[in-house]
Amino acid sequence: MNIKTGSIKRPLLLLTGILLIATTLRAPVTGVAPVLELIRDSFGFSTTTAGALTTLPLLAFAIASPFAVILSRKCGLERSLFIALLLVTSGILLRLIESVWCLFLGTGIIGIGIAIANVLLPGLLKRDFPDKIAAITGAYSVTAGVAAAVASTVAIPIASLSGYGWNWALGSFVIFPLLAIAAWIPQLANTTTNTQNHKAIQHDDNLWRSPLAWQVTLFFGLNSLVYYVIVAWLPAILTEAGYSPAAAGSLHGISQLATAVPGLIFGAVLSRFKDQKTVAIALPTMTALSLAGIVILPQWAVFWVGLFGFGCGATFILALAFISLRSANVSQAATLSGMAQCAGYSIAAGAPPAAGMIHDYFHSWAALLIICTIICGLMAILGYCAGRPVHIQSRKQAVAPCINNALATE
Repeated sequence: MNIKTGSIKRPLLLLTGILLIATTLRAPVTGVAPVLELIRDSFGFSTTTAGALTTLPLLAFAIASPFAVILSRKCGLERSLFIALLLVTSGILLRLIESVWCLFLGTGIIGIGIAIANVLLPGLLKRDFPDKIAAITGAYSVTAGVAAAVASTVAIPIASLSGYGWNWALGSFVIFPLLAIAAWIPQLANTTTNTQNHKAIQHDDNLWRSPLAWQVTLFFGLNSLVYYVIVAWLPAILTEAGYSPAAAGSLHGISQLATAVPGLIFGAVLSRFKDQKTVAIALPTMTALSLAGIVILPQWAVFWVGLFGFGCGATFILALAFISLRSANVSQAATLSGMAQCAGYSIAAGAPPAAGMIHDYFHSWAALLIICTIICGLMAILGYCAGRPVHIQSRKQAVAPCINNALATE
């Protein structure tokens, strides 16, 4: 990689920019859930249509992810991330207009912007903070979780203010990308050219045929599926269990805040493990326990949603860390990130509306929670495989399945 810079890079300023970008990665999407019933009432949406609104960002993630690497090769990492922030900002502002097409179009644009940032950030960490990948991944996961918690908590109060509505609640989230843009502008003086990476990516055609790459991808994808299903419908699940909309929104905020907690300690601790097999089993198990708890003891929801947020948040950190830890170089990290998020979010995309259909069929959320619990079990198996201390190799090489004592490296 050749880096032409108009100014000396300042790590603290760069890190500040990364953390502020992280505030935009969840809040504009997860903040929709608390006001989803208000949106349904406003437009007369069915449960399936409301689910389609929550799944739209995931479709955008899946579609836009492969193009993020191409954009990075053309514009550089710094400018590509700036474009991502502009897209998120424009999408949030578009949702201020109280119309169906603005709501859906704005949500889709937000998803594209977030997809670009999601794909490129692991490569940026691999390039600029190669010895602190896990710690910084944890740090920006904390920031993303705190921002999402704030968004979920304030959504209903803002929507309830006299003269305001759900669109102003969603529009208030624009503060996050605006702050990130202000902090990221100094990075535009740094222009990254990726001629070497382009060549490496062109010859890395074995990635989509790598079992390890697919284990990382499916681990990421199934965690996203469970996370976005529960995030989309948690207020409705809790309301059905007897909680008021305001209380359900607050509990939704607690779940988002809990996703930030693992980043305080998990990122730093993760780098000390010889491998990640044990932790990759423990975390999905924790998430499964929280989902079962909501079914069996909904009166303890404050504990279960906190446990769910912690489990999913830590799993997300681990999934992002896998992208860097299992990659052999910066180029491969960016490509694996695009693969994991394209295929992973494709897997997750149809889940929220399907969850709404499952609820309408059974007239209860219990069946959905049980299905998600089973998916967590499959995630634990994939995590065990992806947790081996090996790298994906660029050249084609035959490997045996990890469950049959795979070779030490691919």
